[in-house]
Amino acid sequence: MRRLGHGGMAEVFVAEAFGASGFVKTVALKLLRPEHAGDGELERLLIEEARLGARLGHRNLVGVHDLGCEDGTYYVAMDFVDGCDLRALLADGALPAPLALYLLAEIALALAYVHGACDVAGRPLGLVHRDVSPKNVLVSRAGELKLVDFGVAKATRLADVTRANIRKGTYAYMSPEQVARVPIGPASDQFSAGVTLFELVTGRRPYQGDSPLATTDLIAAAAPPDVSALPPALAAVILRCLARAPAARYPDAAALHAALIAAARTLPAAGPLELAAAVQRATRSQLSPVASQR
Repeated sequence: MRRLGHGGMAEVFVAEAFGASGFVKTVALKLLRPEHAGDGELERLLIEEARLGARLGHRNLVGVHDLGCEDGTYYVAMDFVDGCDLRALLADGALPAPLALYLLAEIALALAYVHGACDVAGRPLGLVHRDVSPKNVLVSRAGELKLVDFGVAKATRLADVTRANIRKGTYAYMSPEQVARVPIGPASDQFSAGVTLFELVTGRRPYQGDSPLATTDLIAAAAPPDVSALPPALAAVILRCLARAPAARYPDAAALHAALIAAARTLPAAGPLELAAAVQRATRSQLSPVASQR
């Protein structure tokens, strides 16, 4: 029907899926960009992403409905989210701390599920998302949150091979171990979540240089950002997530979630209704009420 957005590898459209007896459902349709048509490696990555998405099922993840091929072009049909991403919520500045804590608690729930996901035989998949950032968090007008884009997610037990040796993930949200190109685990996603939380409550990124190299140098050093103006419980969560050593972060995403809930109890309440209101405000002036679902 129309294009929602695009990234370096793929583009996403809003589409309609038809069934028997007049059944119609709006979906998001992801496919490789035209210039990548016939690229076997990228087709494999898209197929792997679809297979992984079909295996995962959680309220904070976008569901995958179908993987198909039409005229030699692979496509993935998935949930359509009527809303925006976190970048749109940040367009007018920082968010209230209670709302930011609610958003990160929902992200932590998604990460706890992803990190603990198993195959049909009950064996851990060892998944790490690798790109937790505002562009990959969709929020709906109904107050729902969806973590998206598992195109860079990878099982930690597999070799970390990237196209043209390019680091996977968005530079400003990478962990120190990501920029060092050493094996990473679930704690890497915690660091990225901490960067996102800091940005949500301050309107700026904790590690942002004038170039990708300058940014990665700042991340490698991982100097604690100034959180003195933030509520103490919130500041403590951010600093622990942004610890340079993975072992100094929370034991797992479930522990991070518990810390976020505890910090939220020290502030006014915020939840789906407050999120829905924020999304509606953010999308009111947009020409199209849809999110860019990469």
